[in-house]
Amino acid sequence: MDAIYTAVATANGREGRAVSSDGQIDLPLAFPAALGGNGQGTNPEQLFAAGYAACFASAMGAIGRQEKIDVKDASVTAEVSIGKDTDGGFGLSVIMRVELPDHLQGEAGEALLKKTHAYCPYSKATRGNLPVELVIE
Repeated sequence: MDAIYTAVATANGREGRAVSSDGQIDLPLAFPAALGGNGQGTNPEQLFAAGYAACFASAMGAIGRQEKIDVKDASVTAEVSIGKDTDGGFGLSVIMRVELPDHLQGEAGEALLKKTHAYCPYSKATRGNLPVELVIE
């Protein structure tokens, strides 16, 4: 792959800070209350959910333009869950909830999401590594 852009960020753990090299991100990090923390900061799962939702929505826009499908009223919500896995560590799972306009309900919407999931760089990176469920709303 020939890189077009490289994002750089530094973090010092789940209870610290996450800072991008350009200063656009400078966030306190904290364990969520569900994992025993105080919840007084963001966490990697929220950051991943935001990035994946944005990337998926952008990929859907690219597919829409290629196929002359109007997706301007669509929105994507990523739900990223963390839990214990069978190896004694932790794993992630994702539900992508995509709100589509009426003209994209049913088979047309399902086809669009399938193509988007094949095209999206985040989907490519996670494929085979964690379960991703696509839900049309």
